Amino acid sequence: MDAKKLTEEYGCLVFNDKLMRERLPKDIYKAVHKTIELGTHLELDVANCVAAAMKEWAVENGATHFTHWFQPMTGLTAEKHDSFITPLDDGSVIMEFSGKELIKGEPDASSFPSGGLRATFEARGYTAWDPSSPAFIKDGSLYIPTAFCSYGGEALDKKTPLLRSMEALSKEAVKVLHLLGYTDVKRVNTTIGSEQEYFLIDKDYYKKRKDLLFTGRTLIGAPATKGQEMEDHYFGVIKPKVSAYMHDLDEELWKLGIPAKTKHNEVAPAQHELAPVFETANVAVDHNQLTMEVMKKVADKHNLACLLHEKPFEGINGSGKHNNWSVCTDTGMNLLDPGKKPGENTPFLVFLMAVIAAVDEYAPILRLSVASAGNDHRLGGNEAPPAIISIFVGDELAEVLKSVEEGSAYQGAGKVQMALGATVLPHFTKDNTDRNRTSPFAFTGNKFEFRMPGSAVSVANANIVLNTAVAEELDKLYAQLEGFEGAALEEKIKEVLKKTLEEHKRVLFNGNGYTDEWVQEAAKRGLPNLKSLPEAMPYWISKESIDLFTKHGIFTEQELHSRYEILLENYSKSIHIEALTMQEMIRKDLTEGILSYEKDITKEMVQKQQLLGEGSGALEKEVLKVLDGSSSEMYKALTKLAQDTATAETKTDILEQASFYQETVLSDMDELRKYADQAEAMIPDKYLGYPTYGQMLFSVR
Repeated sequence: MDAKKLTEEYGCLVFNDKLMRERLPKDIYKAVHKTIELGTHLELDVANCVAAAMKEWAVENGATHFTHWFQPMTGLTAEKHDSFITPLDDGSVIMEFSGKELIKGEPDASSFPSGGLRATFEARGYTAWDPSSPAFIKDGSLYIPTAFCSYGGEALDKKTPLLRSMEALSKEAVKVLHLLGYTDVKRVNTTIGSEQEYFLIDKDYYKKRKDLLFTGRTLIGAPATKGQEMEDHYFGVIKPKVSAYMHDLDEELWKLGIPAKTKHNEVAPAQHELAPVFETANVAVDHNQLTMEVMKKVADKHNLACLLHEKPFEGINGSGKHNNWSVCTDTGMNLLDPGKKPGENTPFLVFLMAVIAAVDEYAPILRLSVASAGNDHRLGGNEAPPAIISIFVGDELAEVLKSVEEGSAYQGAGKVQMALGATVLPHFTKDNTDRNRTSPFAFTGNKFEFRMPGSAVSVANANIVLNTAVAEELDKLYAQLEGFEGAALEEKIKEVLKKTLEEHKRVLFNGNGYTDEWVQEAAKRGLPNLKSLPEAMPYWISKESIDLFTKHGIFTEQELHSRYEILLENYSKSIHIEALTMQEMIRKDLTEGILSYEKDITKEMVQKQQLLGEGSGALEKEVLKVLDGSSSEMYKALTKLAQDTATAETKTDILEQASFYQETVLSDMDELRKYADQAEAMIPDKYLGYPTYGQMLFSVR
């Protein structure tokens, strides 16, 4: 796609602001724009006009159906398609789409996870149009982003609480900004840029791996003789087949108005990354869900499989989804931009302190927002931040905060020019902060990068918690500053910022988060180290959590308990499926390979002995001995895994069951894998009924 075609086709499948301005009457466009910008109610006559224009545009672009596209608590998206046709008495049809159809849909709410909010016989649920996220065309249907709720109005999705959290943060931020003199600000938006990591392997190999098909990750597999130790894949030359995939992926995403910006090889072999331009949080979450879907579809066209599991291959890096988060006003001010004089930038210091306090105060539920059976394998590894949440602010901000605590003026080091020693190379300005890839929550110039989310999950959860926690801390700051003006306000701000920093500075850490020393230091500071979802889950329904979310109208107590049940059930179900799949692969696939190889090597040994005498065949005997030892231990571990998996199913308490899966079943699987991989490493590839790590990781050229 050349530059001219790109600019013409970018967003061509999106009913965006430009199209609305062109196709809607001015008063209707203003009403819709007011709803999007200020969250005002949308009247039915406006919806009817929008629906007519939307349908006309969709039909012009080949759409015959429409669907309310929503994000239930499965972690995936959902859609039900209806045609535009309306039959007439004379046997013909017309194409119609009303405002009522645009505003409201009615899927079966009892068929989606509800955590007890809906009984099986209580089927009615509603989808409600989200005007702030543009509709788009895909596969011959008009897709309308919607929220999903029950008949009783409880949120059954991820979009509804995300929108609530964005409004809560905006409300509290505007209050603070008005107090600081920025009275022209009417709304504050959170913006997100979600870097998406993924693996690409040959589709034919993918189809032969039951573990990848059923669970998304490999459950057995001896390491390849080469992994990532040469550090030659990161930012390396992109292979032709991968480049062709990335090219087609970019084009498909651009048509859908998704601002895919950066693409490169990641650290592990067969691992890659895509990063978009920042967007408003709600749209960014929708676009990331759509990106993951398009990634898989485009991969299929190239006979590739796109793996989004957080840890698809043992022994090499897993995949994350770095959540770059910032806060901007409707007047264009980035509240996390330090500016040239960060020590004098009061809005920046206030919002920075609110973020620091929020991350410290609500670290357990922030950790939980990224917890899953898949991501728990990744966190704490060398490619991912540890399970301990801390904040990296860099050298300059550390000095700024030091001056806040000491009550002194920050002098500032000034901008440093980088000179690389060769006159032909340009000089450039050094950034105000380094990057710390071991930090879970790092300041990176004018935003925070939350590095803990896993590649397969929606980033909605993390941003719901982050938005709400920061809203709460802004409310606390406002309560302390309210009533002060002029010089008195300036002095009070200094006092409050100092006090807040002293209470929460334990969460600040600029060092290496991978070391054992940091784990010990974090424990001394009282920072939680929640290594798994079951460990973190009780915090979700704690009084502190309930008070936070209900105060700001993000979740009701009932909605919190429903998500508690859903997360634990999904966790247990995921590991249960993994345990059963692993048992089947070893019994049916690996065992057959072991027996076939033992049969052939025994035959070879007998033939040698017949030709060379009884003392020959020593190599074959040793191989058989070692292989027999590994397979014997493997079957002991297999028996224990089967027994413990059955025991897990008898647990009736959902937290107890999830904990048993985490502590016992996963431990059994690790033990079983150890012996299975030992056996596999001794067997030639031709005896295995599935592709090896070496084949999968290095097959795409």
